[in-house]
Amino acid sequence: MSSLEVIEQEKKEEMHQVLELALEAGEILLKHGAEISRVEETIDRICKKFLIETVDAFVLSNGIFITASNKEHEVFARVRAIPMSGIHLGIITEVNKLSRDIAAGNVDVAKAKERLQEIKNMPATNYIVQIIGSGLGSACFIYLLGATFWECMMTMISGAAVFAALLIMKRFHLSKILTNILGGGLITLLGILYTDCIVQEGMRLSLIISGSIFPLIPGVAFVNAIRDLADSDFISGIVRMLDAILVFVYIAIGVGIVLSTYASLFGGVLS
Repeated sequence: MSSLEVIEQEKKEEMHQVLELALEAGEILLKHGAEISRVEETIDRICKKFLIETVDAFVLSNGIFITASNKEHEVFARVRAIPMSGIHLGIITEVNKLSRDIAAGNVDVAKAKERLQEIKNMPATNYIVQIIGSGLGSACFIYLLGATFWECMMTMISGAAVFAALLIMKRFHLSKILTNILGGGLITLLGILYTDCIVQEGMRLSLIISGSIFPLIPGVAFVNAIRDLADSDFISGIVRMLDAILVFVYIAIGVGIVLSTYASLFGGVLS
């Protein structure tokens, strides 16, 4: 093999590495809740910085398609299916920092791969902190709706309990449908327990349920769907919007099943 062929082979290998790096960064962003425009911008920034002549990235809510070409007009392509996963804003922030460092010329391909691996291995927030945060978030939400102190306290307990239940159900790999139906049902059961069995006087079940479903609401996914639609990424925006709306439906089903069952068995009007 001549020296010229060796150089060409090295260039092709380097281009493959850059594409893999860009695809890996895009996958991490998409998997952890980034909007489509951010993923496309990151892929484009990485490829252009490492001297890829042209690059086109087509990103959907669960897949990335990349084509790139060099000065010799040789075309390279990568495709990767990406399953929907949980939100982790810390990981998104770290990938954004890495892409800016790459654009500034502070990181080469090898170092960028190392940092991406470190980012992928970032631990999740401590479960206890997540549970406490869910309870406090639920209580603060209904406080803004005019809830009393005891309604806030009961909602905080329910919000923390339902998030702890979600973590347990996640270990058993239950489907999103079943998880949210059970979560909605658990919230309603706890609310009925507070209003009819423990306190009885002055507790509003509707407020407790409204606040306690706070940890179940896919807020980031819903906002990202709106942003994708605003950026004319209609396919991804509609898919994410539908996914979020279905979660609302599942929660409502869980709440409705428990309320109707309670009314059938014990009668009376719940407020």
